[in-house]
Amino acid sequence: METEGARTDRLGLLLDQFDQATEMARVRLTGLGDKEYLWEPVAGCWSIRRRGEAATPRAYGPGEWVLDKGAPDIPANEYAEVARQAAGGMTVAKIAEDWSVSAERVEQILAHTGAPEPDETPVTTIAWRLAHLHSCIAGRWEWTFGERRQEPKLLVDFTPSAALALERFWALVDRWRDSIAAVTDEQLDTVGFSQYPYGSDPDNPFIAVLAGDNLEFIHHMAEIAVLRDLWRARFTTSG
Repeated sequence: METEGARTDRLGLLLDQFDQATEMARVRLTGLGDKEYLWEPVAGCWSIRRRGEAATPRAYGPGEWVLDKGAPDIPANEYAEVARQAAGGMTVAKIAEDWSVSAERVEQILAHTGAPEPDETPVTTIAWRLAHLHSCIAGRWEWTFGERRQEPKLLVDFTPSAALALERFWALVDRWRDSIAAVTDEQLDTVGFSQYPYGSDPDNPFIAVLAGDNLEFIHHMAEIAVLRDLWRARFTTSG
């Protein structure tokens, strides 16, 4: 069903949103160089680093370069999501497994009634944002359309080359988009159509998973765009 070129069916709306976000992201990432890709605007950034040089305890990747990942916790800006999970019927144990934290930590957050704690989410490099997205999409494709057996953290060989990272990333995005386009209405409504192990995918209808994936893509690309703006303006002064 189309109205003046715009699809109004459920899958069509999500595909159009993804296509528009992808088109804008491709434009915004044109000309990305290695120095900008790895630029750390402040001390303590998360990025990709050579194996053995990562400053985070759970950095991962199958090759020479690994993606920073910190100790398991739930940042303050995700407290509302934890509350939504609980309201939707997820048990404390399942939520704890979802976020890789203790059940006691989840209970603390659900009982939290004061002002939000400071958000301790680290500043990240463009390389981290892009690699994180790449890792998530690769994992979700494997556990939705693939064999559903490979460890998501071992699917992407991270690289310090911006050009190579983008080449690999856009190829994966195209594969993800092609696979989504073939999904049926029945599959959209199927709970657990995606079995991606790091999240609540197995407990949700696939249409909800797709909507969340679009938001994930959009928000990370927006942050990459801001980092590109800061890189361009890094040596300017006011006054």
